[in-house]
Amino acid sequence: MVAPGSVTSRLGSVFPFLLVLVDLQYEGAECGVNADVEKHLELGKKLLAAGQLADALSQFHAAVDGDPDNYIAYYRRATVFLAMGKSKAALPDLTKVIELKMDFTAARLQRGHLLLKQGKLDEAEDDFKKVLKSNPSENEEREAQSQLVKSDEMQRLRSQALDAFESSDFAAAITFLDKILEVCVWDAELRELRAECFIKEGEPRKAISDLKASSKLKNDNTEAFYKISTLYYELGDHELSLSEVRECLKLDQDHKRCFAHYKQVKKLNKLIESAEELIKDGRYTDAISKYESVMKTEPDVHEYTIRSKERICHCFSKDEKPVEAIRVCSEVLQVEPDNVNALKDRAEAYLIEEMYDEAIQDYETAQEHNENDQQIREGLEKAQRLLKQSQRRDYYKILGVKRNAKKQEIIKAYRKLALQWHPDNFQNEEEKKKAEKKFIDIAAAKEVLSDPEMRKKFDDGEDPLDAESQQGGGGNPFHRSWNSWQGFNPFSSGGPFRFKFHFN
Repeated sequence: MVAPGSVTSRLGSVFPFLLVLVDLQYEGAECGVNADVEKHLELGKKLLAAGQLADALSQFHAAVDGDPDNYIAYYRRATVFLAMGKSKAALPDLTKVIELKMDFTAARLQRGHLLLKQGKLDEAEDDFKKVLKSNPSENEEREAQSQLVKSDEMQRLRSQALDAFESSDFAAAITFLDKILEVCVWDAELRELRAECFIKEGEPRKAISDLKASSKLKNDNTEAFYKISTLYYELGDHELSLSEVRECLKLDQDHKRCFAHYKQVKKLNKLIESAEELIKDGRYTDAISKYESVMKTEPDVHEYTIRSKERICHCFSKDEKPVEAIRVCSEVLQVEPDNVNALKDRAEAYLIEEMYDEAIQDYETAQEHNENDQQIREGLEKAQRLLKQSQRRDYYKILGVKRNAKKQEIIKAYRKLALQWHPDNFQNEEEKKKAEKKFIDIAAAKEVLSDPEMRKKFDDGEDPLDAESQQGGGGNPFHRSWNSWQGFNPFSSGGPFRFKFHFN
C-alpha cells in the first residue's frame, strides 16, 4: 500500500496512472536486467516514495545507463521528472517505454495526458484511442473515454477561438482561449495567441504574463522575449524592457529587431539613470536637461513624456522655482489628475507662492489616493498652519520678500525699511507712533528671518515671537516696545559697537 501522505500518493491524485509505479513488479527476466540495475530501481523507488526526488532521479539515471532496454527504468524516471515539474523531460521517456512495451497502457495513457496539456490534441487522441483498443482495465478505459471527450471539446473551442480572432472579435477569442488553457496549460502557441488578443484589447500586462509563460514553454523563443521587451517599453518600464531584450540577445546575438531595440532602450535607460543621480545630488537644473533629452529621444511613447514631466515638476519644486513647478505639474495633472507625486510637488510650489488654499486642496486630493503617506500628512498640516498664520503677522510680507529669499535679500530689505520707518524720521506724534509700530514689526521680521532656527519654525507655521503659538507659553521674550529698540543700529552686523541715529 502507498502511504496517504507520500509523494506517489500526491502524484496519483494528479496523474492517476502513476500509481502503477509502486505496484509494478520487477520482471528481471523479461527486462533482461542485472543485479546492479535492480538495486538502482529498488533504491530509486524508495527515495521517490520518501520525496527525495533528486536522489531518486540519480538512481533511475543509473538504471537506464545500465540497461537502455529496461522500460521500467524509463517509466520510473519519467515519474520523477513529472514530480519535479519537468514534463518536457518526461515525455521522451514515456515514448521510449511505449516503444519497448507496446501494451503498457499506463504509459500510453500518461503520455496522452501530457500531450493534451501541451495542446497536441491529435496526438493525445491517438494515444487515448489506442488505450481503448489494448484491453485496458476498467479504470483505464473510463479515463481514456473521459479524456477523449475532453480533447474533442478542446478541438471545438480552438476552432471557435481561431474564428473569433480572424473576425477581430478579440474579447470572444479570449473567452474561448481561457477555457482551452485551463486544460492545455502548456500550449505555447495558444498563450501567444491570447497575448495578441490582450494587446488588441489594451491589456498589455496580461499579454506579458502569457508571453512569459510561452518563453519558458518553447525553446529559444526570441520572438516572445522581443514582444515582452517592447510591451514593457511602451508601459514606460525601461529597466524591465532592457532585461527582457537582453534575454533575446542571449539566444540570438544577431537578432536584428532585438539588437535595434536594445540600443534604443539602453540609451534611454542611461539618460534616466543619469537624471536620477543628478536629482540625488541636488543638481536639479542638470536633471531637468536630462529629462528633456529623454522626451526628445523617445517622442512617440507618451509614457516617457509624462514621466519626464513629472520628474521635471519635482526638480522645479525642489529647486524652489515655484512658477515653473506649478506650470509643469499642472501639465502632468491635466493628463493624470490623481498623480500623487505631481500633486505633492505642486502643493510645495504653492506654499512658496503663499497660495495656501491651493496647496491644501492639492494635499487633500493626494491624501485621498494615499492616506498613509506621512509626507502628505505633514505637508497638509503645514499648509493649514501657514494659512492660519497668513491671517495674522507675516514676516515675509513685512519685509516684502519671497519665502525662498536668501539671507542677504532679507538683510537688504530690512535695512531699507528700517531706514524708511525709523521713528526719528517723523515729527508728528501720530505718525511717529505709527512708525514705531512699523519699525518694531520690521525689526521682529529681521530677528526671525535672519535666524535659521527661528525661520524654520516660522516656515513650519509656528510664530516664534507669538506666545500663543509657543508650547509651554510663558510670555514672549521678543515682544519689545519701541524703547527697547532705542539705540538699535539697523546697519550693524552684530559687532560690539552700537550707534544711535537721529534724523533731522
